Amino acid sequence: MPTRETYEQQDYSGQRPFDGECYECTFEGCDFTESDLGGVAFVDCTFEGCNLSMVDLDGTRLQGVEFAHCKLMGVDFSKCSEFALAVGFEECLLNYASFWRMKLPKTSFAGCSLVEVNFVEADLREAALTECDLSGASFERTVLEEADLRGAYGFSIDPEGNRVEGAKFSRGALEGLLYKYGLEVE
Repeated sequence: MPTRETYEQQDYSGQRPFDGECYECTFEGCDFTESDLGGVAFVDCTFEGCNLSMVDLDGTRLQGVEFAHCKLMGVDFSKCSEFALAVGFEECLLNYASFWRMKLPKTSFAGCSLVEVNFVEADLREAALTECDLSGASFERTVLEEADLRGAYGFSIDPEGNRVEGAKFSRGALEGLLYKYGLEVE
């Protein structure tokens, strides 16, 4: 059970590097590609510049975990434990990830690439998706109430099929909200 450890430039790809719990640990420049982190609890941990693409998070607890400048392509976060789930993402590559049916109120996705991400039935109430590339992201029955999408681009969000009351959008985002009507917004 590592506590307050710092791991730098470690290659854990395709391995099961941890069991149990990691408290207040920092991971810098580590490669977790296709690693098995299932059932591990990460509490108040930071991942900086790490590659976690295709990592297995089945039953993993992410409590107070921050990801900065990380590659998390194809990660199915919906398999994580819902217990005390609290994550934040800053300038991360999250393309093809899934947040299906997840409760992520107040979660920050600042400056992230979220291409083809699954947000179907997710609760993103008061979340920050500022300056994000949401090209091809799926929003259906998604709660975006009071969410901040200013500066976000590439999205197609149907206000009739999602809860968007109080959400903040940039003026240039109108096309992404009116796409289904076939209008040309200039």
